[in-house]
Amino acid sequence: MSSLSRLLSALVTLSLLGAACATKEGATASSTVEEVSSSESTPVERAKPQLQKLSPPENFSVMIPGEPQAQRGEVAIPGGKVITAAWTSNVEGVLYSISTADYPEKVVAANPAAAFLNEGKNGLVNQLKGTIKSEEDVTVQGYPGKAFVVSSDAGEVKARNFLVGPRLYTLLVLYNPSIGAPAADDFLTSLELINPPPAVTPASSAAAADGGTPTTDGGAASSGAGSAAADAGTGSTDAGTATPRR
Repeated sequence: MSSLSRLLSALVTLSLLGAACATKEGATASSTVEEVSSSESTPVERAKPQLQKLSPPENFSVMIPGEPQAQRGEVAIPGGKVITAAWTSNVEGVLYSISTADYPEKVVAANPAAAFLNEGKNGLVNQLKGTIKSEEDVTVQGYPGKAFVVSSDAGEVKARNFLVGPRLYTLLVLYNPSIGAPAADDFLTSLELINPPPAVTPASSAAAADGGTPTTDGGAASSGAGSAAADAGTGSTDAGTATPRR
């Protein structure tokens, strides 16, 4: 797995799985969602928890239940460092998390958006040893993203990730499918961007627009654009319609 894969895998699971261990006193390390009797075959009816607006300094807002706990840090990668932040809450055995990862622009420009979106999805699947139940391309305020559902022995995960300029947003809900998570969709579709940056133009696209760099004999030199990540997937995510400013 590439350094990008490892980082995304850590980002999309750290807050959820870490919170499960921290908030469930006396629970075993493998217990990540509220347990129910195996005899229950249909989702249990439960009241939808009240959501409140989270508006951190990172220029976004989201509606999330409970009292989310914040964690911030940074991760070194070959192209520089990634600034990370995550907010997680546990409400009646359902875990809600939103995280951000701010990459150096040159790293984002050197890889297609699909690389970040699909690596995040695949990293979560591998970490949970699960399978993709469904997925679709979505957007938030015109920026690309992906919505997907992962089924695993640890529980079911509904997730969305978006690439906004050099920042990757990841929203996750981890729950027992026999119990359900009535506030999941409200949370996952509530992301609002505040003064978002322009989308990062891939290096290959920028070079093509310039027509290449002229050589001394009037020809055009190679654009020198970095190749896309070898393990980049293909895909691109539903929560807005405005076109990103450039």
